[in-house]
This record gives sequence, structure tokens and C-alpha cells, in this order.
Amino acid sequence: MILDWVFCHAVSMTERNVVEWIRSKYTDMCASLNERSRRLWCAVEARAIGYGGIVTVAEATGISERTIRRGLAELERGVEVQPGRQRKKGGGRPTIEQRQPGIRAAIEKIVSPSTRGDPMGPLLWTCKSTRSIATEMQRIGFSITAPTVGKELHAAGYSLQANRKTREGEDHPDRDEQFQYINRRAKAFQRSAQPVVSVDTKKKEILGKKKNAGQTWRPSGQPLAVDTHDFPDAAKGKAVPYGVYDITTNEAVVNVGINHDTAQFAVASIELWWRRLGKKRHKNSTRLMITADSGGSNGARNRLWKYELQRLANKTNLEIEVCHFPPGTSKWNKIEHRVFCHITSNWRGTPLETYEVIVQLIGSTTTAKGLEIHAFLDQREYEKALKITDQQMADINIFPAKFHGDWNYTIKPNKKD
Repeated sequence: MILDWVFCHAVSMTERNVVEWIRSKYTDMCASLNERSRRLWCAVEARAIGYGGIVTVAEATGISERTIRRGLAELERGVEVQPGRQRKKGGGRPTIEQRQPGIRAAIEKIVSPSTRGDPMGPLLWTCKSTRSIATEMQRIGFSITAPTVGKELHAAGYSLQANRKTREGEDHPDRDEQFQYINRRAKAFQRSAQPVVSVDTKKKEILGKKKNAGQTWRPSGQPLAVDTHDFPDAAKGKAVPYGVYDITTNEAVVNVGINHDTAQFAVASIELWWRRLGKKRHKNSTRLMITADSGGSNGARNRLWKYELQRLANKTNLEIEVCHFPPGTSKWNKIEHRVFCHITSNWRGTPLETYEVIVQLIGSTTTAKGLEIHAFLDQREYEKALKITDQQMADINIFPAKFHGDWNYTIKPNKKD
């Protein structure tokens, strides 16, 4: 009776009115209907309208004609579905494994040679792209697209991951004890109002219109043009920033060299800090503590480093105590995460075209905690591979500490230059 009334009412209306009328009803009801209920509701409406009902209901609801025809077929067959289910058991599109048996095992076989991580762990990762895996799968006879490969990898417990710098090599057995020793010595120096500095060389930078990582705000559609290749330009050279960070005052000096990172250059940078800042900030100081990495221009086994420190001690009349971080632990050096990271952030996205640009960008770096950086350009030439003789080493007034004298030592002034 109700269906007859709906049909008669629909006949008396124009086609456009019928569409609007069904759309209005569907909008009010769809939120409370599941997938199967919507399909059957549309089928009932289409059957009530009669000829052209499928097209009309599809236009009004946005549900495909094919789905409405499925609903009509279900009404005719009287299909029964268990309560709480939208489809009968086994319904839905077959999985790719059902359509192509063995495809998942084939993906695992392709990925496994490059799999990283613990094989027994819950998460795996691969460096092969989904496109290259899909191409290889198609070559051996399977039909699969790159997005489907990604879905299968996720289902198997894989994920896309980048490299992470966490490997530090083998831990030295005295690593933790050396950290504690450095901490004790630094606190002792600060209690007695003596300066403590952290020193290191920042990554060398190639000069020119080279791409620099990061982004800067610019007018839309007007990116800054840079060279397509990052080959060094011999005519422009490279910059060698060496930093000296005063832990107590939160100030730093960065000496930008123009050629080689040598022990002479490193000690010259420390001397620059002392002349420009150190002796003003730490008046009446008699000692200086330096924390440094174990390698490079300020390495623990670098004879020239110790020889130049002796010259600095003689010139400043300071006792210079040096504590080196254990091998492979340079990231714990305070200058790395107190100074260098902020410099990198400050000049991100800016081509380092000239020495003047580098000096200005370094010198303008500040932080919310009050970091101040003073940058200078050092245009002196520093010779590489200078040799220190045994006699020169014997003249160094050096006193190794009782704990790891190879890492911890004091150089006192002597009368020799």
C-alpha cells in the first residue's frame, strides 16, 4: 500500500522534483544506514518509481547504478545476511594473495637481501623502492603495482626509514669514567673562576652559489637559482670554521680559515678567543681548561697540537689543561650542540658565496638563551704536514694526569719560546 502511494506520488511530480525529493530523504537517513542498508533502500526506491527508477535514484544519491541493481537482485532473491554483518561470509574483493598465490612470498624474497634490522623484531625496513620491487615482480610473472607493493610491505611489518647517526664504534672501556673526569675538572675550574672552553672544527664549506640545505621565505615561484653541481671552485676556495666556545659565559669565537685545518690554525683560533674575549671575561685567570675531540687538528696524539699549545702557554702565561673526549664521542662535545647546530640553522637555504657572507652569517647567530658568536676571517696560510722533532717534544713542559695521561694533560709555561 505504501509503495503504491510512493509510486503514484512520484508520477504526479516532475522528474527534477522526484530527484530532489529522493535526495532529501536520503540525506536525512544515510547517516544511520550501513552499506547494505543504503543499497537496499535505494533498490526499494528505484523499484517503487518503476521505469527509470535506477537512473533517478543514482542521480539523487550518488550511489552507482550497478550497486542499485545489486540491491534489486538481493530483494528478488531474498538474500539473508547474519545480524551485525554487511556482507555474507566470504564477501568482498579477494585479496591479492588469493588472486595470485605466492605473491607475498615473492615480495619477501626480493626484499630480504637488503632487509635491515633484527630479523626476529616486529619492525623491518628496506632500501628498495616500491616501484623497483613492482618492476621486478612483473618481470617474474606477477601483476602488481607500486602502491600495492607498499600496502603489502606495511602488512608484513616494513616501513620507510632514513639513516640515523647512532653508531659510535666500539665503546672504550674507560669512556664513562672519562666523561665523569671531564665533568669534575670543568666544575673545579668554574668554582675557581677559571675559564673552560670547548673547541672543534666545523664542517668545511665550499664557496660559491651552491645549494645549501634548508628553506627560506621568498616570493612564491621565485626560488633562488644555484649551481646544479656542488663541485669545488678552486678560484673561490673553501671556508674552514674553527670554534672556541666559552661554556661559562655562553660566548663563542669562530675563526674562519681559508686553506687548511691544522694544529697551528686550531691554536691560533684559541689565541684569538683569548685576545678578543677570554682575558676580558676572565680577569686574573692563571689556568685554562680545553675540552676537545681525540682526533683532527686538536687530536690527543697530534704532536704539533701540543707544541703549539706550549707556545700559547708561554705567550699568555697560562697553565693549559686539556681533556680529550674518548674516540667516537665527538657529538658530546658541547660546541657541537651549543654553537655549530645554531650556525647551521641560521644560514640554512642561503648560498655561502663568499668569506664575508659566511662571517656575517656566523656572527649574526643568536639563541633565546643568549648565545653570542663573534666571527673573524683568518687569511693566513697554514702549512700542512709540519713535523715536530723529538727534541721539540722534549722541550714541551707537559704533565700527564694520573688518569689516562694520553687524554688528560697540563702544559705549563716555560722559558723557551
